[in-house]
Amino acid sequence: MNVTRMAGNPRIEVWLKLSVLLALHSIVCCASLAYLAPYHVFHLFYDDRLWWHAFFVIAAFSTVSLLFVFSDFSFGYFVGFYLYTLILGYLWLSNFSDLKYDRLLPEISAAASAVAFLVPALLISSPLRPFTMSERAFERLLTLILILAVATIASGAFYNFRIVGIRDVYNYRDGLQFPTLLKYAIGMTSTALLPFAFACFVEQKKYWRAGAALLLVLSFYPVILSKLALLTPVWLVGMLVLSKVLELRRAVIISLLAPMVVGLILFILFRNELLPYKVAIPYFGLINFRMIAIPSLAMDYYNEFFFRHDLTHFCQIGVLKRLVACPYHEPLSIVIYNAFGIGGNFNASLFATEGTASVGPTFAPVIAFACGLVIALANRISAGLAPRFILVSGALFPQTLMNIPFTTVLLSYGAVLLFLLWYVMPRPSSDGG
Repeated sequence: MNVTRMAGNPRIEVWLKLSVLLALHSIVCCASLAYLAPYHVFHLFYDDRLWWHAFFVIAAFSTVSLLFVFSDFSFGYFVGFYLYTLILGYLWLSNFSDLKYDRLLPEISAAASAVAFLVPALLISSPLRPFTMSERAFERLLTLILILAVATIASGAFYNFRIVGIRDVYNYRDGLQFPTLLKYAIGMTSTALLPFAFACFVEQKKYWRAGAALLLVLSFYPVILSKLALLTPVWLVGMLVLSKVLELRRAVIISLLAPMVVGLILFILFRNELLPYKVAIPYFGLINFRMIAIPSLAMDYYNEFFFRHDLTHFCQIGVLKRLVACPYHEPLSIVIYNAFGIGGNFNASLFATEGTASVGPTFAPVIAFACGLVIALANRISAGLAPRFILVSGALFPQTLMNIPFTTVLLSYGAVLLFLLWYVMPRPSSDGG
């Protein structure tokens, strides 16, 4: 009788569906990472004797995913799931890496940091009393965002405007130079302001203006030569569609799981000579490798480097670097990449930068908890807004936080600005999510 009641309980059915999706996500993520070694030599050498150890590590850490089963949707849920995936990937890959640092403490620290971040980010969402603008003032603000975007694109085009294929952007991007204020304007406008405006126009059913916002985002591509600018319109529309057809927690999981599954299928077909390289590998490289694997690999590199070198004690943050002595003169992304003989930039998440690089693995969970509290504040600020609106307007930040330091995302990429807009915008009369 009790079993029958459980089977017919809608809440339990939802929990079971989420549990199955999360388990599938873990399996697909690890399977995807397992195919990297033969084609991307990032110090990964798979050894059959280590598979069982890796399996038990991942099985133990996957119990953390129960937090996503029983928590309600929030901005913290969205961000937290992507960062959970990052740590999941690191714990898998670290079993097969040949980098020579003592792994026990960093792996425990990574798992503890994930939990420390997720607890406040998922569980704190009580509303703050907003200071709302009038409808008329808010409409003017949205128009101002579009005007600011046009001005930013025009200013950026003065310094660089080049239409190149997506494979060729790295031939030109390292040489781009913009004034500091323009760099901030580009990051804030493309990552925070235009997605916010797009989500607002969709909620208002002003589809022509929503389309204009997407077109403006796309217009950043020839200026900054960023794949993100090229893919952002597709990502925003995709998240909007998912939010309309799925319960939002499932939409968050599917937003990572579905692209990984497609990439994995394409790669398997390529290995079996059923698809050509040019069809399968560009997608697998962009999604499964660049989007999913690189943030996890960065954790491995940062742990190796700072196992043997001085910690930064946050001196990599621009304001502090001017005030205190710092052992590193170049940005951390360049320091790490150059240390391993690979030219270019290697940005990383809060777990690697504000955590491992700044305070070391012992105290990294404390920093992760503090970052989780900031995201919890965003939950409280956005309380009362339509959940679907929060998902779409904040759609770029989960992926950005996987690749960029937390403080940089807050300031240079406009997360603080987005939170402020959530705080002052008029609340809907009813929940639109």
